[in-house]
Amino acid sequence: MARPQDPPRGFFPFGNPFKNLSSKNSVLSPKLLLLVNSFEANLASSISKLVPKEKSEILTVSWMKQAMESLCQTHNGIKTLITDLELPVSDWEDKWVDVYLDISVKLLDLCNAFSSELTRLNQGNLLLQFALHNLESNSPQNLSKAQSSLDSWRQHIGSKNPRIENCRAILSSLVQTLNLPKVKNSPKGKVLMRALYGVKVKTLYICGVFAAAFAGSSQNLMYLTVSNELPWAQSFMEMQNTMNSEIKNIFLADGLTVIKELEAVDSGVKKLYPAIQLGSIDPSSLQPLKDSATELSNGLDLVSQEVDCFFKILLSGRDTLLENLRSIGSSTLMATSPKKAAGKNY
Repeated sequence: MARPQDPPRGFFPFGNPFKNLSSKNSVLSPKLLLLVNSFEANLASSISKLVPKEKSEILTVSWMKQAMESLCQTHNGIKTLITDLELPVSDWEDKWVDVYLDISVKLLDLCNAFSSELTRLNQGNLLLQFALHNLESNSPQNLSKAQSSLDSWRQHIGSKNPRIENCRAILSSLVQTLNLPKVKNSPKGKVLMRALYGVKVKTLYICGVFAAAFAGSSQNLMYLTVSNELPWAQSFMEMQNTMNSEIKNIFLADGLTVIKELEAVDSGVKKLYPAIQLGSIDPSSLQPLKDSATELSNGLDLVSQEVDCFFKILLSGRDTLLENLRSIGSSTLMATSPKKAAGKNY
């Protein structure tokens, strides 16, 4: 159940990580400048599209679907940038590889947590459908069964998911990775780290919103500060300030849930209780609950699809990197010790 809580503190105990990526003291070629400027312009545009036009759009499954779809596009964008940079894995410093692998495995854990919660929420639809079926008969015996199903649905929705409860620790560890490693003597590396910083900030904030919505806890909500030197900083701060201000108000409402479509179903359920207790249901009064239940179920399915897409993008990128590292290792072994690599005695 959502509870009013104090706003989280800012997440920069180590200072501004962007200072290590500033290009003031480094010269980038026109091609590299074009690549980084284009990437950051697209990032700013994608973030701007996530700023809700109306407060009613905040913490809706439609926004969550849009946000996860946007993350998929951004992470595909960073893969394209790596290709355009012509920066093969063989040129990556070990610390870059470590950072990428560490972040990707944590994001995969978050995807698994979100998928498990979306599945759990959608399972409640079976209880709703059973209740609606019994309510349509309008018989005393079936009305009692319907109320039991509705009670079970509310209990199911209000229960905790251990995987979501663990998201706070994962998010906190990801915050620490915002302090990216220094890049020496590699203009391409500087561009990659700067781009990755933007991707990580956007990803971290959106994942924090998901975790907060699913857990009913503002402790998972991110309050991140980014340098004004970044082209996408204004868009990000607008999104964060708009979202966080309204999300705080939503949590203060202390409802069963903070997800709008889910709250609409709960409101419909509560409206039926008086008629059930009186022992008579007007069939036409069931339509609002049917509509909201269908909208919720369809919306959760769409969000699940986008989370699955994000998971596959992360896994594909991770697998490609590991495969390239193995290939580099094999090539090195062949070059230094052909006989040993071939496994033969000469």
